[in-house]
Amino acid sequence: MTLRAPSAGAGAGRNWALLALLALASLAMAAPLLWTLLLSLKSNGDLLRSTRSAFSPPYTLQNYSDILGHSAVFGWLLNSTIVSLAVTLGVLALSSLAGYGFARLRFPGRAVLFIVLLFGLAIPEQSVIIARHQMFSALNLHNTYRGLILPGLAAPFGVFLMTQYFRATPRELEEAATLDGASRFKIFWRILLPLSLPAQATLGIFTFLSTWNDYWWPLISATDSDMYTLTVGVASSQMNFAQTNGLGYLMAQAVFASAPILIVYVIFQRYIVAGVSRAAT
Repeated sequence: MTLRAPSAGAGAGRNWALLALLALASLAMAAPLLWTLLLSLKSNGDLLRSTRSAFSPPYTLQNYSDILGHSAVFGWLLNSTIVSLAVTLGVLALSSLAGYGFARLRFPGRAVLFIVLLFGLAIPEQSVIIARHQMFSALNLHNTYRGLILPGLAAPFGVFLMTQYFRATPRELEEAATLDGASRFKIFWRILLPLSLPAQATLGIFTFLSTWNDYWWPLISATDSDMYTLTVGVASSQMNFAQTNGLGYLMAQAVFASAPILIVYVIFQRYIVAGVSRAAT
């Protein structure tokens, strides 16, 4: 009995079917985003009559013009930018140093500390929120940038990712630099850190996106409207506009808040695959 190899036509058909399935899945995932964008381009009066008017012209940019004329939105945007950038830079610095220590240094209790770190990955934020709130309240850190930034610096995933990445880096590079008389810090700063840029970019993207989208802690810590981040500010606008005549304005705020993280992801997305695949080896 002879076996027939699958024909090229059958293989092409399966590829087209898989492509069509992926296209449908992508469309389903993008549908809420497209719906939000369409609503943001309609006047509030049209949406008050029926949201089905989003599928037909005329469209307008008036909602975005109203955002540009609302000073509070830019204050929320500035707060989100400051907090997200500060947390991202802090996590990159601390995670790189800790990851290098776990991967390359020998010190008492290293294995125990790493196990404790792994436990940190399994502890949900909600389980410590009361203790954190009481601690920050006692230190008068609520409604401050420090209160919004400091909790985000505890990043067990970042330390784990950088530890795995440094472990995957060949030791021969360090040995050669040691023979040339380089100090440990110089080896870390001049050799290992530049080699870890893919992992740094991956961790930076994940940290920036999660911090920008964070709603839970800013809602608790920032009770002053001047300290709202964009997520909390947009949510505070919902009770004023969503059920009245400002639905289009609310959707425009959502698009306005999502634009920065979309730009960041599009620019740096290639580093995510490179960093995760290298760390997994």
